[in-house]
Amino acid sequence: MDRRMRIGILTAGGDCPGLNAAIRGIGKTAILQYGMEVYGISSGFLGLINNDYIRLDETLLSGILTHGGTILGTSREKPFSDDLQQPNEITKPKLMKKHYEEMRLDCLVCIGGNGTQKTAGLMAEEGLNIIGIPKTIDNDVWGTDSTFGFDSAVNIATEAIDRLHTTANSHKRIMVIEVMGHNAGWIALYSGIAGGGDVILIPEIEYEDKIVADYLVQRAYKKKSSSIVVIAEGIRADYKKKRAAGYIARMIQERTGIETRETILGYIQRGGTPSPMDRVLATQYGAYAAELIAEKKFGVMVALRDNTITSVSLGEVGGKTRTVNSDHPLIKQGRFMDTCFGDCKI
Repeated sequence: MDRRMRIGILTAGGDCPGLNAAIRGIGKTAILQYGMEVYGISSGFLGLINNDYIRLDETLLSGILTHGGTILGTSREKPFSDDLQQPNEITKPKLMKKHYEEMRLDCLVCIGGNGTQKTAGLMAEEGLNIIGIPKTIDNDVWGTDSTFGFDSAVNIATEAIDRLHTTANSHKRIMVIEVMGHNAGWIALYSGIAGGGDVILIPEIEYEDKIVADYLVQRAYKKKSSSIVVIAEGIRADYKKKRAAGYIARMIQERTGIETRETILGYIQRGGTPSPMDRVLATQYGAYAAELIAEKKFGVMVALRDNTITSVSLGEVGGKTRTVNSDHPLIKQGRFMDTCFGDCKI
């Protein structure tokens, strides 16, 4: 009689809402639908290097759907980036493969963003059975239309923008809010449109200080006493040692003479309870990963494409970033409503 399949789960990179929902989706489906044994690996790839894991049963997986963070812990360990190997030293990739084999795993599910999926692809090249699940608030993983964590971050950022509107109106100020996203403008674009941002600056569109300032002055001439400027943290890097929000706020006040304040939303975007949409997406991703394992379809990342849960090869994902197209429908719609993106286009 064939033994039960054994699978491992790890969460790597930054935390984000929905990780526990994904762990639950994989684990419960694997246990209840397919009779598999499930193991949770601690602290991302570091746990596999250190052989640190626990058996996950249905009881441990119950009650975690709504929780933020990850019950497994996470780290930013990049096992393939260490090139300081000493003679006769066992490398981190070899340690991971050794512990994978000692655990007698049939598959390892790696939940994470771009860096995690790149590492997952390299592990698959080493001959391990790997499945990736894309998560990040930045929504910048190539090969999928959406990552879980993004919707929650947009909700948090939009609520912050809504609150800043009242302060801006009361004091007749310009309020600058900086949101996360690395080099992709997804959070800034979606929360900026949802929150009624007057100016939205994203890395994918080259902006000019003068255009932004002139636009805000024209709003003041039109008796619009306050303005909201939403910016992505990764916009133009001519001030690498400064925060984007501080630079933009100072530039605006110097050029317009209008009182300007900045807010950096920061890590609050990554914490707390996942939104219903993220819970659903993470659960779908997890359940589909278990289905792929049962079918022995490895070396792929679960993805959402055209509203369908599917998979893409991990070899296609590594080293790529999904950014906002300059002709994205939301950008076009924003321009129609006189939202300024800092460039000369109308």
